[in-house]
Amino acid sequence: MPEAKHISVQIVFALPDRQHLSTVQVAAGCTLGQAIEVSGIRAHINDLEIGDHNVGIYARPASLGTVLTDGDRIEIYRPLTRDPKDMRRLRAKGQMRRQ
Repeated sequence: MPEAKHISVQIVFALPDRQHLSTVQVAAGCTLGQAIEVSGIRAHINDLEIGDHNVGIYARPASLGTVLTDGDRIEIYRPLTRDPKDMRRLRAKGQMRRQ
């Protein structure tokens, strides 16, 4: 019987003060949601909510059911703390320094 093929994917989640980055080996045909669970990231980040609204592959929105390919970079996005439009307005008015 032939061996099941495995692929390598990265899981990335960034906070303002730290980031979590891991590379995991998963079976070919694995979904984005399954790879996140295999990574064990939930054990490292308290209150991490994962859903179709906050995940992507290489900065493109994706669903938890997306089938992965070798080398994919799965990104888990955190909620925005401020509206990007408001941030641009403040910078334009000189009320906020760029960091």
